[in-house]
Amino acid sequence: MRFKLYYLLFILVIGCNTNNNRDWIYLFDGKSTDGWRAYNGETIPEKWAVIDGNLTFNTDLKLEKDWKGGEDIIYHKEQFESFELYLEWKLPKGGNSGVFYNVQEGYEVPYAVSPEYQILDDNGWEELNNAKLESWQKAGADYAMYEPDLSKKKLNPAGQWNNSRIIYTPEKAQYFLNGELLLEFVPFSEDWYERRNSGRWDEFPDYGKYKKGYIALQDHDTPIWFKNIKIKKL
Repeated sequence: MRFKLYYLLFILVIGCNTNNNRDWIYLFDGKSTDGWRAYNGETIPEKWAVIDGNLTFNTDLKLEKDWKGGEDIIYHKEQFESFELYLEWKLPKGGNSGVFYNVQEGYEVPYAVSPEYQILDDNGWEELNNAKLESWQKAGADYAMYEPDLSKKKLNPAGQWNNSRIIYTPEKAQYFLNGELLLEFVPFSEDWYERRNSGRWDEFPDYGKYKKGYIALQDHDTPIWFKNIKIKKL
């Protein structure tokens, strides 16, 4: 009897794990750029390529004063509303990028309307650009909106892999870096609108307008490597 009980529990656990794995939608298969294209475009920009199993922006690093960007890409097969997004990434010294969600097209750039999980080599960026970052500009921030908890932040050095997770629902958004919760907020709350209307987004009147959309990756004129990009609907 005890053996049968253990066996049934084992089957239940295995079944739950299998179902959890099936819930994930892989946005990158490690082999091709299938599902990705330029923001406001029809094909993927040439600098985005799969190299050694990673979705890579293959370019030379530019300093902040020289960057132009403009080759952001979106996963175009589906829009998402409530989700858990997971991905792994690494940057060179001074590298810069970002992950956008609730993205809609028709604007010059995704950050004109979309929240951004900041991806950055904080120390290397400051050194190469001879400038200091505000906390809301650093890796793990909800860019220009919410600062990461620096006491919990564990950012691996340039050239090493980091992992990020965004959990987003109408009730709460949470940003994780390397397993640590760095920040959380309530979308479209009174506090959110105060930050939205603080002046930082005056040039972009539609910032934060949309409550669902595409996932996008940023070209900030620096190399970037992504892998294990997956999303789960909530």
